[in-house]
Amino acid sequence: VARRLSLKKHPECHSMAGGKAIEHLAQTGNQELLTFRLPMQHYRNCDFSFSGLQNLVNNAIIQKEKEEGIQEGEILSCVKDVAAAVQHAVAVHVIQRTYRAMLFCIKNSILPSKNAALVVSGGVASNQYIRKGLQNLADANDFALLCPPPRLCTDNGVMIAWNGIERLRAGLGVLHSADGIRYEPR
Repeated sequence: VARRLSLKKHPECHSMAGGKAIEHLAQTGNQELLTFRLPMQHYRNCDFSFSGLQNLVNNAIIQKEKEEGIQEGEILSCVKDVAAAVQHAVAVHVIQRTYRAMLFCIKNSILPSKNAALVVSGGVASNQYIRKGLQNLADANDFALLCPPPRLCTDNGVMIAWNGIERLRAGLGVLHSADGIRYEPR
């Protein structure tokens, strides 16, 4: 969405990554000026998907460009409102699906009856709006929310490396020799 909105050209966002730029602009946007139908509402599972939302957003951007008489690549006057509406839709989708997963785990006794925790990492955990929504969800369901500091949530590669360090320290699943392992690079 940030790429489609050409946020690298926006004076407030030229040096920001896409997700950070959306979050920044959304702070002063009006999320109610645009509403996006949430993805996968007819599926009663815990899966996430953003492709349908991406299509809806792209179509809305095309419509706004036509209304404003601008070309693709130019900054919409309502860019902050688009960012706020997109961020809100993503947050609600993540929160709804996470809530389903929590209920599933509780119903099937997968989690301990006390001290259950919701762990969120990666790029989504760096967004403070989404994180606050997940905190409210965790609080309402007596879960602890565990998130790495935002500075460690910008790249899933960092999360994978961190997991590797923790596993190495604990001696879990560590191979000391690559002999006999076959791999094919893509």
